[in-house]
Amino acid sequence: MLLQRNKLGSVRPPKRCRSDMDNTSTSDIVIINGNSHPDLANMVAERMGLKNGGCSVFHKSNRETIVEISDSVRGKDIYIIQTGTKDANNNIMELLIMAYACKTSSARSIVGVIPYLPYSKQCKMRKRGCIVSKLLAKMMCTSGLTHIITMDLHQKEIQGFFDIPVDNLRASPFLLQYIQESIPEYRNSVIVARNPGVAKKANSYAERLRLGLAVIHGEQKEAESDEVDGRYSPPPTSSSSRQRTTSVSVGVPEHPVKVKPPLTIVGDVNGRIAIMVDDLIDDVQSFVAAAEMLKENGACKIYVLATHGLLSSDAPRLLDESCIDEIVVTNTIPHEIQKLQCHKIKTIDISILIAEAIRRIHNKESMSYLFRNVTLED
Repeated sequence: MLLQRNKLGSVRPPKRCRSDMDNTSTSDIVIINGNSHPDLANMVAERMGLKNGGCSVFHKSNRETIVEISDSVRGKDIYIIQTGTKDANNNIMELLIMAYACKTSSARSIVGVIPYLPYSKQCKMRKRGCIVSKLLAKMMCTSGLTHIITMDLHQKEIQGFFDIPVDNLRASPFLLQYIQESIPEYRNSVIVARNPGVAKKANSYAERLRLGLAVIHGEQKEAESDEVDGRYSPPPTSSSSRQRTTSVSVGVPEHPVKVKPPLTIVGDVNGRIAIMVDDLIDDVQSFVAAAEMLKENGACKIYVLATHGLLSSDAPRLLDESCIDEIVVTNTIPHEIQKLQCHKIKTIDISILIAEAIRRIHNKESMSYLFRNVTLED
């Protein structure tokens, strides 16, 4: 390489061309993945112009997880793409072992790309259980992860469980674009929340599309706030307990029992296209029951849009037999088998959003741009 001298006679390196800078910016990125969603990892790597790193994850006969990283990761930025599926426990162990393997191999930074965070619905205390999502966050931080990229957490407050930065990406721009481009006469639609707990998300969609809002309320509601957590359970009334307690009243009023009203729809859906939105579709019985009620109240078509399509158990069969016209989910979770069982399931690719997030983090650019202006085109 030729060196140039300035007027003072000191040596300075020549200016690098832009191609050299681009090559340097991506030369220390390594993308590896577990067994949860290899297709998504390959799509992200392809969009970034990289090849998937050499990492093999397999299980021994006793179901122990073995991780072997063939390429050197010393001093490099590692991005581990591992989402949550129906095999959540194995997905978690694979992620933790891969992160710890990179940590002990002197990686500079280890970023966990977890499109769907397992156990995110267990983020509140129930009865005499525990907050599992906080336990999972502590395990991830201990394993060596230095950053988390995820998408549409069940509750945004889960980010506070982590001692490392968490970027909670949004899939709503992709779903909004699908509504505008793929649902005929979407202006005649109404956004539906299948229970009051989803009303905030549904209202956000309604405001961006300038559409009406409807909320289903009543006996079918399964909001987390209505689950019995055991804190208001009355004390035992056996004879032995009466002998141990005094007859003096402590002045604690009795907690009234919740009585749900009959199932009703707040809003007009007659002759309209009903679009139900949520963050996760797993147990679809509540969606099917809500769709039946919407149909009884005059909805002409029914769509269900969600970020994560877990679709466990016999969900494809129930959806195929239901009055729901179309189910739209992103590819944060693999569901190719479910699509073969139910022709109503459509998939939106969000790999471009994950690839852009990785690029911005690596180049130390602002992530807030993704929340204001998400690029939906290649």
